[in-house]
Amino acid sequence: MILGRSFEDMCAQMYYRGKMFGFVHLYNGQEAVSTGFIKLLKKEDSVVSTYRDHVHALSKGVPARAVMSELFGKATGCCRGQGGSMHMFSKEHNLLGGFAFIGEGIPVATGAAFTSKYRREVLKEADCDHVTLAFFGDGTCNNGQFFECLNMAALWKLPIVFVVENNLWAIGMSHLRATSDPQIYKKGPAFGMPGFHVDGMDVLKVREVAKEAIERARRGEGPTLVECETYRFRGHSLADPDELRDPAEKARYAARDPITALKKYLIESSLASEAELKAIEKKIDEVVEDAVEFADESAPPPRSQLLENVFADPKGFGIGPDGRYRCEDPKFTEGTAHV
Repeated sequence: MILGRSFEDMCAQMYYRGKMFGFVHLYNGQEAVSTGFIKLLKKEDSVVSTYRDHVHALSKGVPARAVMSELFGKATGCCRGQGGSMHMFSKEHNLLGGFAFIGEGIPVATGAAFTSKYRREVLKEADCDHVTLAFFGDGTCNNGQFFECLNMAALWKLPIVFVVENNLWAIGMSHLRATSDPQIYKKGPAFGMPGFHVDGMDVLKVREVAKEAIERARRGEGPTLVECETYRFRGHSLADPDELRDPAEKARYAARDPITALKKYLIESSLASEAELKAIEKKIDEVVEDAVEFADESAPPPRSQLLENVFADPKGFGIGPDGRYRCEDPKFTEGTAHV
Protein backbone atom coordinates (compact mmCIF):
# COMPACT_ATOMS: atom_id res chain seq x y z
CA MET A 1 0.00 0.00 0.00
CA ILE A 2 2.90 2.36 0.77
CA LEU A 3 4.43 1.63 -2.64
CA GLY A 4 1.13 2.41 -4.35
CA ARG A 5 0.63 5.69 -2.49
CA SER A 6 4.20 6.92 -2.92
CA PHE A 7 4.26 5.92 -6.58
CA GLU A 8 1.03 7.81 -7.32
CA ASP A 9 2.20 10.91 -5.43
CA MET A 10 5.33 10.88 -7.56
CA CYS A 11 3.21 10.47 -10.70
CA ALA A 12 1.40 13.69 -9.82
CA GLN A 13 4.73 15.51 -9.53
CA MET A 14 6.01 14.12 -12.81
CA TYR A 15 2.75 14.90 -14.64
CA TYR A 16 2.81 18.54 -13.61
CA ARG A 17 6.48 18.74 -14.61
CA GLY A 18 5.56 17.61 -18.12
CA LYS A 19 7.11 14.14 -17.94
CA MET A 20 3.79 12.40 -18.65
CA PHE A 21 1.17 13.09 -21.28
CA GLY A 22 -2.53 12.49 -21.80
CA PHE A 23 -4.80 11.53 -18.93
CA VAL A 24 -3.39 10.13 -15.69
CA HIS A 25 -5.82 8.69 -13.11
CA LEU A 26 -4.41 8.14 -9.62
CA TYR A 27 -5.37 5.48 -7.07
CA ASN A 28 -4.76 7.36 -3.80
CA GLY A 29 -7.17 6.16 -1.11
CA GLN A 30 -8.07 2.86 -2.80
CA GLU A 31 -4.88 0.94 -1.94
CA ALA A 32 -6.62 -1.47 0.46
CA VAL A 33 -8.62 -2.97 -2.42
CA SER A 34 -5.67 -3.68 -4.72
CA THR A 35 -3.50 -5.00 -1.88
CA GLY A 36 -6.26 -6.97 -0.18
CA PHE A 37 -7.07 -8.89 -3.35
CA ILE A 38 -3.99 -9.13 -5.56
CA LYS A 39 -1.49 -10.13 -2.88
CA LEU A 40 -3.50 -13.36 -2.39
CA LEU A 41 -2.95 -14.44 -6.01
CA LYS A 42 -0.44 -16.80 -7.58
CA LYS A 43 1.72 -15.59 -10.44
CA GLU A 44 -0.35 -17.68 -12.89
CA ASP A 45 -3.58 -15.93 -11.86
CA SER A 46 -4.76 -13.06 -14.02
CA VAL A 47 -5.73 -9.47 -13.27
CA VAL A 48 -7.74 -7.17 -15.54
CA SER A 49 -7.80 -3.50 -14.59
CA THR A 50 -9.31 -0.17 -15.62
CA TYR A 51 -7.73 3.16 -16.60
CA ARG A 52 -6.78 3.56 -12.89
CA ASP A 53 -4.29 0.72 -13.23
CA HIS A 54 -0.81 1.69 -12.00
CA VAL A 55 -1.22 0.21 -8.51
CA HIS A 56 -2.88 -2.97 -9.77
CA ALA A 57 0.25 -3.46 -11.92
CA LEU A 58 2.56 -2.85 -8.95
CA SER A 59 0.52 -5.19 -6.73
CA LYS A 60 0.78 -7.94 -9.37
CA GLY A 61 4.56 -7.64 -9.30
CA VAL A 62 5.31 -5.47 -12.32
CA PRO A 63 8.50 -3.58 -11.32
CA ALA A 64 8.12 0.10 -10.45
CA ARG A 65 10.75 0.91 -13.11
CA ALA A 66 8.67 -0.73 -15.85
CA VAL A 67 5.46 1.03 -14.75
CA MET A 68 7.09 4.47 -14.43
CA SER A 69 8.86 4.09 -17.78
CA GLU A 70 5.54 3.25 -19.41
CA LEU A 71 4.05 6.42 -17.95
CA PHE A 72 7.02 8.35 -19.36
CA GLY A 73 6.38 6.76 -22.78
CA LYS A 74 9.79 5.09 -22.86
CA ALA A 75 10.96 1.94 -24.62
CA THR A 76 11.78 0.31 -21.25
CA GLY A 77 8.14 0.51 -20.15
CA CYS A 78 6.07 -2.65 -19.67
CA CYS A 79 4.39 -1.93 -23.06
CA ARG A 80 7.53 -0.39 -24.64
CA GLY A 81 5.99 3.06 -24.22
CA GLN A 82 2.98 2.31 -26.45
CA GLY A 83 0.36 1.86 -23.70
CA GLY A 84 0.86 4.76 -21.34
CA SER A 85 -1.08 5.40 -18.15
CA MET A 86 -4.34 3.67 -19.08
CA HIS A 87 -3.00 0.54 -20.79
CA MET A 88 -0.62 -1.25 -18.44
CA PHE A 89 0.02 -4.82 -19.59
CA SER A 90 2.48 -7.55 -18.65
CA LYS A 91 2.33 -11.03 -20.13
CA GLU A 92 4.98 -12.18 -17.65
CA HIS A 93 2.85 -11.15 -14.66
CA ASN A 94 -0.53 -12.05 -16.21
CA LEU A 95 -1.68 -8.47 -16.01
CA LEU A 96 -4.05 -8.52 -18.97
CA GLY A 97 -4.34 -4.79 -19.37
CA GLY A 98 -5.68 -1.55 -18.16
CA PHE A 99 -8.62 -0.42 -20.29
CA ALA A 100 -9.55 3.17 -21.09
CA PHE A 101 -13.29 2.59 -21.54
CA ILE A 102 -15.49 1.49 -18.66
CA GLY A 103 -16.62 -2.11 -18.86
CA GLU A 104 -14.11 -2.83 -21.62
CA GLY A 105 -11.97 -5.16 -19.52
CA ILE A 106 -14.76 -7.31 -18.06
CA PRO A 107 -15.24 -9.46 -21.21
CA VAL A 108 -11.45 -9.93 -21.40
CA ALA A 109 -11.43 -11.12 -17.78
CA THR A 110 -14.36 -13.44 -18.47
CA GLY A 111 -12.44 -14.88 -21.42
CA ALA A 112 -9.36 -15.43 -19.25
CA ALA A 113 -11.48 -17.27 -16.67
CA PHE A 114 -12.99 -19.39 -19.46
CA THR A 115 -9.46 -20.25 -20.60
CA SER A 116 -8.64 -21.59 -17.11
CA LYS A 117 -11.77 -23.76 -17.05
CA TYR A 118 -11.21 -25.00 -20.61
CA ARG A 119 -7.61 -25.98 -19.90
CA ARG A 120 -8.66 -27.88 -16.80
CA GLU A 121 -11.78 -29.63 -18.08
CA VAL A 122 -11.19 -30.05 -21.83
CA LEU A 123 -7.41 -30.14 -22.17
CA LYS A 124 -7.21 -32.15 -18.91
CA GLU A 125 -4.57 -29.94 -17.29
CA ALA A 126 -5.46 -31.07 -13.77
CA ASP A 127 -3.21 -28.52 -12.05
CA CYS A 128 -4.77 -25.52 -13.86
CA ASP A 129 -6.72 -23.85 -11.07
CA HIS A 130 -5.98 -20.29 -12.16
CA VAL A 131 -8.29 -17.49 -11.03
CA THR A 132 -9.02 -14.13 -12.69
CA LEU A 133 -9.78 -10.85 -10.92
CA ALA A 134 -11.76 -8.23 -12.83
CA PHE A 135 -11.50 -4.74 -11.32
CA PHE A 136 -13.93 -1.98 -12.29
CA GLY A 137 -15.71 1.00 -10.79
CA ASP A 138 -19.26 1.85 -9.75
CA GLY A 139 -19.87 3.68 -13.03
CA THR A 140 -19.37 0.43 -14.94
CA CYS A 141 -22.15 -1.36 -13.08
CA ASN A 142 -24.88 0.24 -15.21
CA ASN A 143 -23.09 -0.91 -18.37
CA GLY A 144 -24.38 -3.81 -20.48
CA GLN A 145 -21.09 -5.72 -20.52
CA PHE A 146 -21.23 -5.99 -16.73
CA PHE A 147 -24.58 -7.79 -16.80
CA GLU A 148 -23.72 -9.96 -19.81
CA CYS A 149 -20.48 -11.19 -18.27
CA LEU A 150 -22.01 -11.83 -14.83
CA ASN A 151 -24.61 -13.99 -16.55
CA MET A 152 -22.04 -15.90 -18.62
CA ALA A 153 -19.67 -16.40 -15.67
CA ALA A 154 -22.46 -17.76 -13.47
CA LEU A 155 -23.87 -19.94 -16.25
CA TRP A 156 -20.50 -21.60 -16.89
CA LYS A 157 -19.25 -21.43 -13.25
CA LEU A 158 -16.10 -19.60 -14.30
CA PRO A 159 -13.21 -19.04 -11.83
CA ILE A 160 -13.52 -15.24 -11.66
CA VAL A 161 -14.05 -12.61 -8.98
CA PHE A 162 -15.75 -9.39 -10.06
CA VAL A 163 -14.30 -6.62 -7.85
CA VAL A 164 -16.23 -3.35 -7.80
CA GLU A 165 -14.11 -0.46 -6.55
CA ASN A 166 -17.04 1.74 -5.59
CA ASN A 167 -15.40 5.09 -4.89
CA LEU A 168 -18.86 6.72 -4.98
CA TRP A 169 -18.14 8.91 -8.00
CA ALA A 170 -18.09 8.21 -11.76
CA ILE A 171 -16.00 11.21 -12.83
CA GLY A 172 -18.38 13.90 -11.50
CA MET A 173 -21.57 11.82 -11.23
CA SER A 174 -22.52 10.64 -7.75
CA HIS A 175 -23.21 6.90 -7.64
CA LEU A 176 -26.37 7.61 -5.64
CA ARG A 177 -27.79 9.67 -8.51
CA ALA A 178 -26.84 7.26 -11.27
CA THR A 179 -28.38 3.93 -10.31
CA SER A 180 -31.81 2.71 -9.23
CA ASP A 181 -30.32 0.53 -6.46
CA PRO A 182 -26.94 1.79 -5.21
CA GLN A 183 -26.17 -1.50 -3.44
CA ILE A 184 -24.18 -3.11 -6.25
CA TYR A 185 -23.42 -6.36 -4.44
CA LYS A 186 -27.11 -7.31 -4.63
CA LYS A 187 -26.74 -7.78 -8.38
CA GLY A 188 -24.65 -10.92 -7.72
CA PRO A 189 -27.47 -13.11 -6.33
CA ALA A 190 -29.69 -11.97 -9.23
CA PHE A 191 -27.36 -14.02 -11.47
CA GLY A 192 -26.93 -16.88 -9.02
CA MET A 193 -23.59 -15.90 -7.51
CA PRO A 194 -22.71 -14.64 -4.00
CA GLY A 195 -22.55 -10.88 -3.56
CA PHE A 196 -20.62 -9.21 -0.75
CA HIS A 197 -20.20 -5.64 0.47
CA VAL A 198 -16.98 -4.82 2.29
CA ASP A 199 -15.31 -1.72 3.75
CA GLY A 200 -12.79 -0.93 1.03
CA MET A 201 -10.84 1.34 3.39
CA ASP A 202 -9.85 -1.61 5.63
CA VAL A 203 -7.27 -3.90 4.02
CA LEU A 204 -7.80 -6.70 6.55
CA LYS A 205 -11.55 -6.81 5.93
CA VAL A 206 -10.97 -6.72 2.16
CA ARG A 207 -8.43 -9.54 2.45
CA GLU A 208 -10.85 -11.69 4.47
CA VAL A 209 -13.61 -11.44 1.85
CA ALA A 210 -11.10 -11.75 -1.01
CA LYS A 211 -9.64 -14.95 0.46
CA GLU A 212 -13.02 -16.70 0.46
CA ALA A 213 -13.97 -15.46 -3.03
CA ILE A 214 -10.62 -16.49 -4.57
CA GLU A 215 -10.61 -19.89 -2.86
CA ARG A 216 -14.20 -20.48 -3.98
CA ALA A 217 -13.21 -19.76 -7.60
CA ARG A 218 -10.15 -22.01 -7.29
CA ARG A 219 -12.31 -24.87 -5.99
CA GLY A 220 -14.41 -24.65 -9.14
CA GLU A 221 -17.48 -23.25 -7.38
CA GLY A 222 -17.88 -20.29 -9.71
CA PRO A 223 -17.78 -16.49 -9.60
CA THR A 224 -18.33 -13.96 -6.81
CA LEU A 225 -19.25 -10.27 -6.92
CA VAL A 226 -17.52 -8.16 -4.28
CA GLU A 227 -18.38 -4.48 -3.78
CA CYS A 228 -15.57 -2.61 -2.01
CA GLU A 229 -16.79 0.77 -0.79
CA THR A 230 -13.75 3.02 -1.04
CA TYR A 231 -12.84 6.61 -1.95
CA ARG A 232 -10.33 8.34 -4.20
CA PHE A 233 -8.48 11.14 -2.46
CA ARG A 234 -7.72 13.05 -5.66
CA GLY A 235 -9.85 14.21 -8.59
CA HIS A 236 -10.98 11.80 -11.28
CA SER A 237 -7.75 12.48 -13.17
CA LEU A 238 -4.91 14.96 -12.75
CA ALA A 239 -6.78 17.23 -15.17
CA ASP A 240 -9.81 17.33 -12.82
CA PRO A 241 -9.94 20.31 -10.42
CA ASP A 242 -12.19 18.18 -8.14
CA GLU A 243 -14.69 20.92 -7.35
CA LEU A 244 -17.86 18.80 -7.47
CA ARG A 245 -17.43 16.72 -4.33
CA ASP A 246 -18.44 18.08 -0.93
CA PRO A 247 -15.32 19.07 1.09
CA ALA A 248 -16.92 17.54 4.20
CA GLU A 249 -17.28 14.20 2.39
CA LYS A 250 -13.65 14.31 1.30
CA ALA A 251 -12.49 15.11 4.84
CA ARG A 252 -14.60 12.27 6.29
CA TYR A 253 -12.97 9.69 4.04
CA ALA A 254 -9.50 11.20 4.42
CA ALA A 255 -9.83 10.52 8.15
CA ARG A 256 -10.31 6.82 7.26
CA ASP A 257 -7.08 6.55 5.25
CA PRO A 258 -6.41 2.79 4.84
CA ILE A 259 -2.66 3.19 5.32
CA THR A 260 -2.99 5.26 8.51
CA ALA A 261 -5.53 2.77 9.87
CA LEU A 262 -3.31 -0.26 9.23
CA LYS A 263 -0.30 1.51 10.69
CA LYS A 264 -2.28 2.24 13.88
CA TYR A 265 -3.44 -1.38 14.07
CA LEU A 266 0.08 -2.77 13.62
CA ILE A 267 1.55 -0.56 16.35
CA GLU A 268 -1.30 -1.08 18.83
CA SER A 269 -1.18 -4.85 18.27
CA SER A 270 2.61 -4.87 18.76
CA LEU A 271 3.08 -6.37 15.29
CA ALA A 272 5.50 -3.63 14.21
CA SER A 273 7.26 -0.64 15.73
CA GLU A 274 7.19 2.94 14.49
CA ALA A 275 10.86 2.57 13.52
CA GLU A 276 10.17 -0.55 11.42
CA LEU A 277 7.36 1.20 9.56
CA LYS A 278 9.56 4.26 8.96
CA ALA A 279 12.21 1.95 7.50
CA ILE A 280 9.63 0.54 5.06
CA GLU A 281 8.64 4.06 3.99
CA LYS A 282 12.29 5.00 3.46
CA LYS A 283 12.90 1.88 1.37
CA ILE A 284 9.83 2.61 -0.76
CA ASP A 285 10.94 6.22 -1.32
CA GLU A 286 14.22 4.87 -2.69
CA VAL A 287 12.37 2.45 -5.02
CA VAL A 288 10.20 5.26 -6.39
CA GLU A 289 13.13 7.68 -6.81
CA ASP A 290 15.04 4.94 -8.65
CA ALA A 291 12.03 4.32 -10.92
CA VAL A 292 11.91 8.01 -11.90
CA GLU A 293 15.66 8.16 -12.60
CA PHE A 294 15.46 4.97 -14.68
CA ALA A 295 12.45 6.25 -16.66
CA ASP A 296 13.99 9.66 -17.24
CA GLU A 297 17.26 8.19 -18.55
CA SER A 298 15.58 5.54 -20.74
CA ALA A 299 15.38 5.99 -24.49
CA PRO A 300 12.10 6.78 -26.25
CA PRO A 301 10.70 4.10 -28.60
CA PRO A 302 12.32 4.05 -32.06
CA ARG A 303 10.32 5.51 -34.94
CA SER A 304 10.13 2.05 -36.51
CA GLN A 305 7.95 0.91 -33.59
CA LEU A 306 5.14 3.39 -34.35
CA LEU A 307 2.89 1.03 -36.31
CA GLU A 308 3.84 -2.21 -34.56
CA ASN A 309 0.98 -4.03 -32.81
CA VAL A 310 -1.56 -1.86 -34.59
CA PHE A 311 -2.46 -4.70 -36.95
CA ALA A 312 -2.45 -8.47 -36.41
CA ASP A 313 0.99 -8.66 -38.01
CA PRO A 314 3.27 -7.76 -35.06
CA LYS A 315 5.64 -5.89 -37.37
CA GLY A 316 2.72 -3.80 -38.55
CA PHE A 317 1.08 -3.63 -41.95
CA GLY A 318 2.57 -0.17 -42.39
CA ILE A 319 6.18 -1.42 -42.21
CA GLY A 320 7.80 -3.10 -45.21
CA PRO A 321 10.31 -6.01 -45.20
CA ASP A 322 13.16 -3.50 -45.35
CA GLY A 323 11.98 -1.88 -42.09
CA ARG A 324 10.91 1.33 -43.84
CA TYR A 325 7.38 2.73 -43.73
CA ARG A 326 5.34 1.50 -46.67
CA CYS A 327 3.77 4.96 -46.99
CA GLU A 328 7.20 6.33 -47.93
CA ASP A 329 7.23 4.05 -50.97
CA PRO A 330 5.74 5.81 -54.05
CA LYS A 331 4.08 2.49 -54.93
CA PHE A 332 2.41 2.25 -51.52
CA THR A 333 -1.14 2.24 -52.86
CA GLU A 334 -0.40 -0.42 -55.50
CA GLY A 335 -1.47 -3.98 -54.85
CA THR A 336 -2.49 -3.52 -51.21
CA ALA A 337 -6.10 -4.65 -51.61
CA HIS A 338 -5.25 -8.36 -51.38
CA VAL A 339 -3.29 -7.71 -48.15
